Amino acid sequence: MSSAASLRAAEIPTDIPRYMADLGRRAREASRVMAEADTGRKNTALAAIAEVILDQRRELSDANRLDLDAGRARGLDDAMLDRLTLNDARIDAMAEGCRQVATLPDPVGVITDLAYRPSGIQVGRMRVPLGVIGIIYESRPNVTIDAAVLCLKSGNATILRGGSEAAHSNRALAGIIQAGLVAAGLPRDAVQIVATTDREAVGELLRMERDVDVIVPRGGKGLIERVSRESRVPVIKHLDGVCHVYIDARADADKAFAVAVNAKTQRYGTCNTMETLLVHASRADEMLPRLAASFERHGVELRGCERTRAVLPGIRAATDDDWREEYLAPVLAIRVVDSLEAAMDHINAYGSQHTDSIVTEDWTAARRFLRAVDSSSVMVNASTRFADGFEYGLGAEIGISTDKLHARGPVGLDGLTTQKFVVLGDGHVRG
Repeated sequence: MSSAASLRAAEIPTDIPRYMADLGRRAREASRVMAEADTGRKNTALAAIAEVILDQRRELSDANRLDLDAGRARGLDDAMLDRLTLNDARIDAMAEGCRQVATLPDPVGVITDLAYRPSGIQVGRMRVPLGVIGIIYESRPNVTIDAAVLCLKSGNATILRGGSEAAHSNRALAGIIQAGLVAAGLPRDAVQIVATTDREAVGELLRMERDVDVIVPRGGKGLIERVSRESRVPVIKHLDGVCHVYIDARADADKAFAVAVNAKTQRYGTCNTMETLLVHASRADEMLPRLAASFERHGVELRGCERTRAVLPGIRAATDDDWREEYLAPVLAIRVVDSLEAAMDHINAYGSQHTDSIVTEDWTAARRFLRAVDSSSVMVNASTRFADGFEYGLGAEIGISTDKLHARGPVGLDGLTTQKFVVLGDGHVRG
């Protein structure tokens, strides 16, 4: 079955409020079926989606090429085009993500903390789906798969609103997902993609508090700020990925070199890419020239504080704005600091509570860093690029939350469920 054939034929809607209300109604109905779906049926759907992704590799590539061609014609920069690209490796990764999610324990229905009370009743908590999740995202078409499979496994229905730059890719992927749902006997309306790129559709989705339980925005700062400002529905979000690596006085030089280079250059356009490097003053003369040579080979522009420029005189001076910047590009800010405390102060002042790492052989310093740095992921001797649901064993992630409620860090299956109290009795009445 082609992905195009599996999509419901429809014209682009013109009555946006009515169209979005219909999506919400159908999603709510589907969510009730999904909440009762057993694990086997959900895993069957995930396996079917993975199979169709690989079967439809050529069709996906063709659809993605249309998006890339349109993006180049619109003048999208290299970082944006990279986020938009579905190459063979990323198509394989999407299929593998489906299979990995299928192997994960199903959180739905799990009862914890069950205990007898003095009255004789048992009280516990059961994991249940959130219900209907609206996901608004830009550029990366693989988000369509990531979001859908996590919502599916956690028993939720979802409404997906991707960006216009990935319209062809998203339509193809939505068709694949719906084919997998139908093959498993689940409602195709459990995953719906908004068929219009009209911005009015986003506004309507943000006001659908009756039929949508949570909104997850994934994209640029402007999108996330708009969603946070306008939504009447609870939001799981992060605004920026201003991530740091701090090379401590007692860092192993080779480990520090490997971590810093990987954190910046493994991929530029992701929210867990290092944007600021902090180096202890006692290691600056040793580490900075070696790192600068590697960054130069990778084509990374360096911007440094005065002390950094004293060691690397040819680089551009960093401004205060550079410490707050999420470049999503081959640009790196570097600052020399006098102590662990100064590094942590910088991170807590300029960071975005996303991901920060220390390289050190001093485990007292490492433990202080873990406790004091207020970010959703804090690391020791590891690249910030590991801050990812797949790498954390969560399967594909729906996003990385820098909020503290209701989820924090990479949001996997547990983050897409909530808990309700359950009470077990045997004719008990309260006296």
